[in-house]
Amino acid sequence: MRLSAPRITPVDLDDLTEDQREALAPFLKSGWVINIFKTLARAPRALKRFNVWAGYVMSDKNALTPRDRELVILRTGYLCGSGYEWSQHVTIGLREGLTEDEVERIKAGPEAAAWSARDVALLQATDELVRDHFISDRSWSALDFLNEKQRMDVVFTTAQYTQVSMMLNSFGVQLDKGQSLDPDLDRRG
Repeated sequence: MRLSAPRITPVDLDDLTEDQREALAPFLKSGWVINIFKTLARAPRALKRFNVWAGYVMSDKNALTPRDRELVILRTGYLCGSGYEWSQHVTIGLREGLTEDEVERIKAGPEAAAWSARDVALLQATDELVRDHFISDRSWSALDFLNEKQRMDVVFTTAQYTQVSMMLNSFGVQLDKGQSLDPDLDRRG
């Protein structure tokens, strides 16, 4: 976590404006309103649009397998130093087929031992996107096991979670109840 307290205070669910209630409607309906959404609800029109794009990235319309998607998201969150993102997606990643050992190795990146060639290629592409905002020709070629749409979704997914990490870090979104901060992401400054 970059900040120990929020810069943008999450909305109080008992005191929502009509715009905030509308933007949070899908979450209110499910009973699952976590701090990221309560914080983004301070800009309800932005949250409504954010939900559309984030919904695409997290849906089956994203052509990556759920496991590959979570590998990319976790690596992005780790590289961006987003303790909140990491905490949320470790749980999702484990549910989508990553092992606890793989989650730990994501921190070391593509150089860690025991990755498949597929995983190395995905991690390398993610590293380049976060670092250089570009996938090199060599890394693009290493993604040859993916079709064109899947390669696009690697870029879309990394871009989405880079943006999310910037918001979480800069707004000071704090962990939700029951979450714990990975000590490797305790980067308070």
